[in-house]
Amino acid sequence: MSYDDVEIEDMEWNEELQAYTYPCPCGDLFQISKAELQQGEVIANCPSCTLFITVIYNIEDFLDNKPKDKLEPSQQQPVAAA
Repeated sequence: MSYDDVEIEDMEWNEELQAYTYPCPCGDLFQISKAELQQGEVIANCPSCTLFITVIYNIEDFLDNKPKDKLEPSQQQPVAAA
C-alpha cells in the first residue's frame, strides 16, 4: 500500500544501513539505496510492514557522469610537442 510521495531532500542518509531513510508510521524506516536510485528505482519499502513510498528525485544527481574526455590530471597522457 502506498503511503506517500517523498522528496529525496526530506530523506536522511543512514550510514549504517547505507541507504536513504524516512520514518514509517509503523516505527521502522523506509529504505532506498544509492544503487537503487542509480537504476531508476522510485519505491522505498518498509522492511517491517507492507507500506511503501514513492521517492521523488533527479536521477542525474545519482549517476556518475564524468565525461570520458575530461580525465583527472593523474590520468591524462602527455602530449608530444611537434
